[in-house]
Amino acid sequence: MSDGAKPALVPVDEALDVVKVMQLLPHRYPMLMIDGLRDIVPGISATGVKNVTMNEPFFQGHFPSRPVMPGVLIVEAMAQTSGALIMYSSGDLADSKLVYFMTIDKCRFRKPVVPGDTLLLHVSLIHKRGPVSKFHGEARVNGQLMAEADYSAMIADK
Repeated sequence: MSDGAKPALVPVDEALDVVKVMQLLPHRYPMLMIDGLRDIVPGISATGVKNVTMNEPFFQGHFPSRPVMPGVLIVEAMAQTSGALIMYSSGDLADSKLVYFMTIDKCRFRKPVVPGDTLLLHVSLIHKRGPVSKFHGEARVNGQLMAEADYSAMIADK
């Protein structure tokens, strides 16, 4: 492509279920916050899926009379979505690497997430320099923005 045009980015048709996500991330119950990954554009963006159920352990205390998913766990779900995207995109590096959460910026919580919601976690790479990647994440339920944040993560050896 001598005219400098970039090739079109095409999402991967493959959607990853929770078993495949667990092959990419070290997290396990009760800290695995995503049930799947879809709309994958390797190295660029993806959408994580979190099916929020009343059986989540945090609802026992947050809050017993009005269950609300803690905002920090929504941000963790965004970070895990980005980590799964990084590991998926790196191919064979996923076996020998971990992704560590580093920073959170511009975090905003808009509406509460409650049992029965399907949380879609749209993450996009903003910038990458060496092992550090910066992302923008949005958490949506039925198209409504529930939370958003910019955050960074670092790939490191296990």
